[in-house]
Amino acid sequence: MKITDAKVIVCSPGRNFVTLKIFTDEGIYGLGDATLNGMEKAVVSHLEEYCIPALKGKDPRNIEDIWHYFYKGVYWKRGSVSMTAVSAIDLALWDIKAKVLGTPLYNMLGGKSRNKILVYCHANGKDSEETIDKVGEKIKNGFRAVRVQSGIPGIDHTYGVPKDNKPYEPAAKGLAHEEYWDTSKYLNFLPSLFRKVRDVYGENIHLLHDAHHRCTPIEAARLAKELEPFHLFWLEDPVSGELQEGLRLIRKHSTTPVAIGEVFNTIYDYTTLMTEQLIDYIRMPLVHGGGITHLLKVAAMASVYHIQTGFHGATDLSPVNLAAALHFNTAINNFGIQEYMPHQEIVNEVFKVNYNFTDGYLFIDDTHGIGVDIDEKKAAKYPYEKASLPVNRKTNGTMFYW
Repeated sequence: MKITDAKVIVCSPGRNFVTLKIFTDEGIYGLGDATLNGMEKAVVSHLEEYCIPALKGKDPRNIEDIWHYFYKGVYWKRGSVSMTAVSAIDLALWDIKAKVLGTPLYNMLGGKSRNKILVYCHANGKDSEETIDKVGEKIKNGFRAVRVQSGIPGIDHTYGVPKDNKPYEPAAKGLAHEEYWDTSKYLNFLPSLFRKVRDVYGENIHLLHDAHHRCTPIEAARLAKELEPFHLFWLEDPVSGELQEGLRLIRKHSTTPVAIGEVFNTIYDYTTLMTEQLIDYIRMPLVHGGGITHLLKVAAMASVYHIQTGFHGATDLSPVNLAAALHFNTAINNFGIQEYMPHQEIVNEVFKVNYNFTDGYLFIDDTHGIGVDIDEKKAAKYPYEKASLPVNRKTNGTMFYW
């Protein structure tokens, strides 16, 4: 069995997606997600110019060897663009192998460890009152876990909060626009928000929050400590993860669970965090973290340190990635939770999906392979539209983490 060709499909049904399609001489093809929000064309170029020519003629069943060919073989290892390309190739190869063997992907990963996947949604409001109402709407829709984000008095732009009633989408057409941030206002506001949410909805709903890298270690320690009475499922990205030692300070001061890593690319971003037990959940998604092959290793190492998975699953990743994540989550023992932002209905015109949401959980069917397909004719109706994520400054003008 040989790889005969591969192609990259770029489309924008509501937002941009990049899909890799690998073909074989036996007529079986596989799909991989290669979407990197705001940097889509960089991944496309890397795949088309460097990866696809080297893929042709290889045996698609040799997934481990091919993974290392594109990781070690390029010399300039790691990085978001390179690892997204590696991830797309890896997902497509696993899709092919499972199709060849006539089984859903999760059977290739050890079979079922569970029958349903707990997911969390997003409740975003312009102020406390609207946010509390949004949490209630999500609970009525069946969700058992809700990420709570709110506008903050005195700050014009707040991560996770849309300016209108449309679903939150941070990438806007054209070049990046600038937003402004004040950490002190955020720290003073957030505990009161969660006190109100718990007062209204009690303890039987899982609550999560994303600090989006915007605290120093001591600020994050303060926040995590002050949120302890509200029993968060997790506090996400309380600090920027480049300095792994920064998480030590949070652990010294708080028992609030910590999730980190949606911007990570490899296991080497996690080694200190795992071996010192500084985190509770890994966020690195299949599409950016080396695909199935690499995340199996990451999850296995995490399990040794009682760390669970909680993969990034926003709408800036395609249904191919979500379905693959559901297979992965079904199989591994140390699954924790899966982020779930439903795609716009227009996305389902392009992608045929094999999963459904019921009463707080996602379920995936037994279609062979990953189980998602793409309609290329319909994809062609939605050409790529340049869109950029914002950049962020402190209110005094200093560049800061978005």
